[in-house]
Amino acid sequence: MRPRGPQTKKRTPSKRGRPLTPSIIQWAGLNRSVSLGVIVLLAFVVSSGLSVVLITHQNRFAFNELQELKDQANQFETEWGQLLLEQSTFGVDGRIEQQATEKLRMQLPELSEIVMVSYD
Repeated sequence: MRPRGPQTKKRTPSKRGRPLTPSIIQWAGLNRSVSLGVIVLLAFVVSSGLSVVLITHQNRFAFNELQELKDQANQFETEWGQLLLEQSTFGVDGRIEQQATEKLRMQLPELSEIVMVSYD
């Protein structure tokens, strides 16, 4: 017969027929409020750290997009200025007359060639 000591203690079945085993909470040491508090604090610290990393990542992408949009806005402003200059250049009366005489070979008619049309 073996001597019964703390190492060879036999477990007796519980009322339901299962052997008595310590629960996982007791095994992990979570049955004490201090241990549970430390684990909850650790979970909050890890989650807040991951949140900081995620927000920093999102901010970098948003900043890069903002810079690209600012560059695009500057390009649009430059193009708008060039179009305004082009419009003012083509709107000058002397330039229109010059283009008509050079490219289209138009000329002013003589007074005798002008015909007045009236409404009856």
